Amino acid sequence: MLLREGDARDDVVDRWLAAMLAAAAGALNAIAFSVFGFFSANMTGNVSALSIGVATGRISTAVFYFGIILAFVLGAALRTLVLAYGRQHGLRGIYALCLAAEGTGIVLLGLWARAWLPGHVASAVTVVALAFLLGFQNAIVTRISDARIRTTHVSGMLTDIGIGVALLATSRAQWVHKSDSARTRLALHLGTVGAFLAGGVVGLLGYQVVGAYFISVCGLLLVAIAGPYVLRAGAVSN
Repeated sequence: MLLREGDARDDVVDRWLAAMLAAAAGALNAIAFSVFGFFSANMTGNVSALSIGVATGRISTAVFYFGIILAFVLGAALRTLVLAYGRQHGLRGIYALCLAAEGTGIVLLGLWARAWLPGHVASAVTVVALAFLLGFQNAIVTRISDARIRTTHVSGMLTDIGIGVALLATSRAQWVHKSDSARTRLALHLGTVGAFLAGGVVGLLGYQVVGAYFISVCGLLLVAIAGPYVLRAGAVSN
């Protein structure tokens, strides 16, 4: 699931990976919005909020939204640099290592937030840090799936769902292969959006029960997903 990329991957693997990572991202995004009032992964909304802040002269608000967006971009950029390093040095498990690093960062962030929340500064740091880590995650899954999967936002996937439904509705018997391909992509996108939605529900309920510790729970999920592949890559290398 984390050792192959692009065309070497199969649809079942992509669906499982997309569902698990989307659930974690949905939980973190819902927590960030419900608890702190800001999205940590929805950059479309954050860019709109930035433009509103600039237009209305609320510079401090605009600067904060810019910080969230910049953190997301930097997370994606760092992941790209780490991947390039891993490929250059023949690290077969680089994707798994990146996901394990992200999960560890989220675990530590949850522990930090539990100690320092509430407070304006702590809330701001938590949201910006989550944006950085989710940008890192989105770049991981985008690259490994050859851009078939996005797990931290759903606008593009909802568009793809609409396209997929239309393709299936208009397909003819002689287009069986095309229909099968559309059905596969539709299942992938529906599953990803559903997992993001379910993750948001579970994330908020979990936060209400255990507080910021649930952020760490999301991180532990990612570490658990990545761990076996880190070990397997090491065994293969040896």
